Amino acid sequence: MDDFQDLFLKKGEDRRLRAGHLWVFSNEVDIARSPLATLTPGAPVTIRAQGGRVIGSGYANPHSLICARLVSRGQVRALDESMLVHRLNVALSLRERLFERPFYRLVHGEGDGLPGLVVDRFGDVAVVQVNTAGMEAVRDAVVAALQRVIAPAHILLRCDAAIRELEGLERYVSWAGPPGPETLTVEENGVTFQVPAASGQKTGWYYDHRANRAAIAPWVKGARVLDLFSYAGGWGIQAAAAGAAEVLTVDASRDACEAAAGNAEANGLDDRVSVACGDVLDVLQALRADRERFDVVIADPPAYIKRRRDRRNGLKAYRRLNQAALQVLEPDGLLASASCSAHLDEQDFLATLLGSARHLDRSLQVIGFGQQGPDHPVHPAIPETRYIKAVFARMLLADTTP
Repeated sequence: MDDFQDLFLKKGEDRRLRAGHLWVFSNEVDIARSPLATLTPGAPVTIRAQGGRVIGSGYANPHSLICARLVSRGQVRALDESMLVHRLNVALSLRERLFERPFYRLVHGEGDGLPGLVVDRFGDVAVVQVNTAGMEAVRDAVVAALQRVIAPAHILLRCDAAIRELEGLERYVSWAGPPGPETLTVEENGVTFQVPAASGQKTGWYYDHRANRAAIAPWVKGARVLDLFSYAGGWGIQAAAAGAAEVLTVDASRDACEAAAGNAEANGLDDRVSVACGDVLDVLQALRADRERFDVVIADPPAYIKRRRDRRNGLKAYRRLNQAALQVLEPDGLLASASCSAHLDEQDFLATLLGSARHLDRSLQVIGFGQQGPDHPVHPAIPETRYIKAVFARMLLADTTP
């Protein structure tokens, strides 16, 4: 194709791509043979091995460490409306097997063969995140493909993620077509939530923890539950709906606290759900000082390790949080602790939890693990796409088990 530029890889640098990966890093490109530096961000490229064999095609961004992303393997194909419609239909077929109602993640980037694109469904509203220059270049085709495949009443472009800055892209939020509602409706595990459309966190909701929220139901009946980093009350309000006697949700955001209170009331659970607005560690310190104790503590913080260089400080932050959470947990209580840091593997996360417990002379009995739901499929060649880790652990006194 005439508008495709060739990117030649250095000797041996095609092995990872041939094994299934989708990313090309800038230090893997033979810049003597490839016009990488002069490419327009988002430009279509043919990715070739050193000898010239076509590995596939994709799009490039010379200003990003991940300088190219593969969208077609073994042949040169344009990322156009036709391809987008096909990939969306494949993605939709999976979700329709799993969910009766259109409340889920429809597109999960590389996991659905569409690097740089996220689409969440909220009934008849689709919320779209475009996170790379290549997807931004075909944004209008994305909108057109969504209209053909799922025909939503409204499409909201939530292109305001910080990751866009790494691609040299501006942030914006806008409706593609007629403006939609100010709030989005979420249906999850039998509970209904309302979240802000244009100003909510991420796309407005975290569908990735749907199954993990359901998993704690046997532990919360008649229990006192603490939900940390609660946002709009996803964990805590579902715990109340599952029979918790008392739930305290905690978040630093005033808007999130108001949303959680409103959702508790809308579900007829406000008599059992209360809201504390403040820094989570400060609230935990105050609860400990007041000798408050809970049967279940949920800790689902934002990513403390956003980049590999954040790892050391991030591990300290996870340990500090979970140690404080364990200090207000009753013996024989459940700690449901989660991480959404792609650069933290499950074993290291588990070691951090164990260290938190041993520092307090407590033991942990792990009763389950969780990850993101099946509407967030994992690409087997890209470990970063398995980003959610959840550990469900029973806390015991040290003399109960060694």
